[in-house]
Amino acid sequence: MEQLTPLADLLPLDLLSFVLERDTSKLVPGVHMKQAGGVRGVHFSSPHTVLSFPSSQLLVNCDLFPKEFSIVVTLKVTHAASARNEYIFSLMEPKTVAAEEKENDKGDVVESNKKRGVSGEEHDGEEEKKKEEEKQGKSNEEHGRIILGLRFSRKYLHFLFKGHGGVVEHWVFRSTQLADNQWHTLVLTIGSHVRLTVDCNSPVEIVPSTPFPSDLNIQGSRFHIGSRGRWKGLFSGLLRQLVLLPGSDATRQICPSSDPQLAALSVPPLLLDLPVMGREGESHETEEPVSVGLERSCSELQQGQLWFNPLRKGLYLCDGTVWITVLEDHKRLDYVLEHQVLTTSSETHDVEVFQVPGMGLMAAMAHRSKASGSAVYLWTHSGFKLYQNITTHEALVWRHFNMGKKTYLVVSNSGGGPHNRFNKESEMDFSVIYKWSKKRKKFVQFQSLQTYCARDWEAFNINRQTYLAVANHRQGNNNHTIDSVIYRWNRLTKSFEVHQMLPTSGAYDWEFFTVGPYHFLVVANAFDGVTTSVDSVIYVWINGSFQVFQTIKTFCATDWEMFQIGSRVFLVVANGHRLHGNGPSRYAINSTIYELDMNGQLFVRFQDIVTYSAVDWEFFSLGEEHFLVVANSFNGESYSLNSILYRWQGYEGFVPVHWLPTIGCSDWEFFSFKGESYLIYSSAKAPLSKVFKLKTY
Repeated sequence: MEQLTPLADLLPLDLLSFVLERDTSKLVPGVHMKQAGGVRGVHFSSPHTVLSFPSSQLLVNCDLFPKEFSIVVTLKVTHAASARNEYIFSLMEPKTVAAEEKENDKGDVVESNKKRGVSGEEHDGEEEKKKEEEKQGKSNEEHGRIILGLRFSRKYLHFLFKGHGGVVEHWVFRSTQLADNQWHTLVLTIGSHVRLTVDCNSPVEIVPSTPFPSDLNIQGSRFHIGSRGRWKGLFSGLLRQLVLLPGSDATRQICPSSDPQLAALSVPPLLLDLPVMGREGESHETEEPVSVGLERSCSELQQGQLWFNPLRKGLYLCDGTVWITVLEDHKRLDYVLEHQVLTTSSETHDVEVFQVPGMGLMAAMAHRSKASGSAVYLWTHSGFKLYQNITTHEALVWRHFNMGKKTYLVVSNSGGGPHNRFNKESEMDFSVIYKWSKKRKKFVQFQSLQTYCARDWEAFNINRQTYLAVANHRQGNNNHTIDSVIYRWNRLTKSFEVHQMLPTSGAYDWEFFTVGPYHFLVVANAFDGVTTSVDSVIYVWINGSFQVFQTIKTFCATDWEMFQIGSRVFLVVANGHRLHGNGPSRYAINSTIYELDMNGQLFVRFQDIVTYSAVDWEFFSLGEEHFLVVANSFNGESYSLNSILYRWQGYEGFVPVHWLPTIGCSDWEFFSFKGESYLIYSSAKAPLSKVFKLKTY
């Protein structure tokens, strides 16, 4: 008998994200995003098949449903909610099995609907009427196909499951009073006790006559979100969160909460960014208005607004800064055209493209020169123009991030700078965080952090908390086996403070990504002092810190890039070169794409691609086509060589389609502006960067 895998026992299973994010390239049919009181949720207009999926895709290698679990739901139901029963979710048997059991269970309708209330008192008239209907065989929705379900009516919450002998048990929580036009978070805990907790208040407990079965077979079953697979019983409220947590009581993870009605265990990213609130206390629930025209501005005032461009045949959503594509007529890459040759003051190790509200598109260049420092450029109709010089000391990387409505940049200095001007042998460097000043319209210094030849910064958010990860490459000239650091934003001190130290070997890059409710951080380890053949490490976030999830052998790993194609999750590593001791270096080596095996719960090799001292991968999509571009920097003889653009070909993986001439290519960035798509690369060997325009048809 197969059991749940260990990871499923530790981490929540986000049912709502599973259906909303299976294919992020298009809207999910039958689902509309609405907002109420400044909080986003989804409304179901039909029980579409995409809102259903096999249980084996979520509960992998598992024939039995866990006997102890929690279900977390955040919902909003209006006063006018129908008195009929509506399903928040259900787990249904295959139709063939249900049909056979339906025939066998005829005449046994009454006994198969045992109901236990919280207080044990007699059912009211409404329930008696329903019971009488069930006696007559008029309401057999709990029979036959249903294995497990959570059902809602105006005054009651119903939990149904198939018990011993195929009998459907029916537990009822009375007087929940949820149809009050307010958001509520429910935690239903099934185990040695059966409890319902609403908005982190004291739980209501029932004592059922029979326990939840330990042998509930779910082979061949399907989850249905917002329904039981039929129009009848379709959930009419708003749903924001729906999470299954095997083997644990979720109330311990989300309660107490500063906002108990919206207490979160795992909310789909689509619903996390809150729209601008209306007047204080105002609760409104509307479809977002659609503006039609060829050009529209996007700012905080337009946040949440939809815009349809009839020329591009595209529908876009304003996130308060930029327009995000919701639907767009499919583009296909035709050819790549050189758009701008940008002369820089120095060789450039890294380029970062980002948006600043009220200003537009910007790019920060990490220049090698101490004398000229680094530069921030502003995108204009003719390309990037110099906007601001910032003093840096052999800068290696820029990263931008946002906290609330504020924009920040962090730069890694490898040349020490003024902090150690009197001690040239100092092994310390200082990275500097800059904050965008709306008043002065430029970046101003905000905080300095001690680093060691930091090759990368990564910013990310977990549970509305901001973190920064720095990849410390080496201390001095020889010590590569040192700690890299995870910093956490302290809201009280208004500064970043050390949260966790992680051992790394010549760390070159961090990549943060989320798969469903799981948060991952992968480090590219490049050198341990002897060899470039070292393990890079994938970490997973568990109980407030990162723990080792998987190690992968890499060869001077310089970059990780995570991307998704449909429901498939990939990681690609840029391998720089092979070196051991005093032996020769090999620069023409394989870089590798790995795919996440949902069943085995690890990344497995998918495709090898020959690269030449690769230092960066960039993934992007145009319409329904997906691309990777690699930064080839050196082949052992020359820095002038082609970087290659690859296109996704399904079973064939990625195949080369364009060869782009570069000189010491150090970084690629993809960006879009007013419907046009571009690539920019930086050169670590020449004082120039190039912008390419991607022509589509």
